[in-house]
Amino acid sequence: MNMQNRMESDIATMRWVGGTDGFLQMIDQTLLPTEFREIECRDVETVWEAIKKLRVRGAPAIGIAAAYGLVVALQTGTGSERPDFDQRLTEAATYLAESRPTAVNLFWALDRLQNLAAGLPTLSNEEMHTRLLEEAQRIEQEDLEMCHKIGRVGAELLTAGDGVLTHCNAGGLATSGGGTALAVFFEAARQGKEIRVYADETRPLMQGARLTTWELMQRQIPVTLITDSMAGWVMQEQKIQAVVTGADRIAANGDAANKIGTYSVALLASLHEIPFYIAAPSSTFDLSLASGSQIPIEERLPEEITHGFGKQTAPEGVD
Repeated sequence: MNMQNRMESDIATMRWVGGTDGFLQMIDQTLLPTEFREIECRDVETVWEAIKKLRVRGAPAIGIAAAYGLVVALQTGTGSERPDFDQRLTEAATYLAESRPTAVNLFWALDRLQNLAAGLPTLSNEEMHTRLLEEAQRIEQEDLEMCHKIGRVGAELLTAGDGVLTHCNAGGLATSGGGTALAVFFEAARQGKEIRVYADETRPLMQGARLTTWELMQRQIPVTLITDSMAGWVMQEQKIQAVVTGADRIAANGDAANKIGTYSVALLASLHEIPFYIAAPSSTFDLSLASGSQIPIEERLPEEITHGFGKQTAPEGVD
């Protein structure tokens, strides 16, 4: 399946190469902006590692990668009988679900493919494998279409000349290519609104500095990089008219979880009476959770703070 309605500015974050015996190719985002390299995921372990190590990140992109990860997993160890195939599918889904806990799109995509297989028990292994690949491609296509719709709706909220702040990276790199929060900026710029984006650096892994600024500069959209601690100051200086971020998971009451630091930005926006918008696709909503207090929060290795990018920046043994 070829991706339809892809805009010229969309980034091909990942793509499936070949048929059911093919592989998943994706941009290694840990190397940006200094190096552009694509990696090939030819087994489920490589997909798991890419998600865990943030080579692919952003809730929608994680979901798409996980769906393709199941297709890769089913290339081996399925046996000749359908029960063996279904067992391998379950094992691979359980394995991939352990990669990152917060992004609900991961679990949503895995459940979608498992439910498809459960509803078609009479198909052969080969037929079911083909259907699962088609479903993964459908998830990617649907995400791309939702990104463009988010951009069109969100751009209506911005006025020509606005300064807008965003945290982390919710652009094409975090999705099938169109972006969520950044889709709003892409569309506003396309409409000639001449906005300026203020991008938080987003510690400790600097997704704002490394990825958001890179995406915006690729599209020649004016962007100013600020430290995370500058958000309040630029608001006080009236440089910001709106804040737009993505989300990893949204509960039934509208509570949203996003990259660490988003809560502080939201409080600052509220204090300065600046509108704060969450831009996310429907796959990010988790209606099984009543509120944000039930969202599982990922805790990552302390070395990401104490030894960021291979350089020690804190004493050994610090809590």
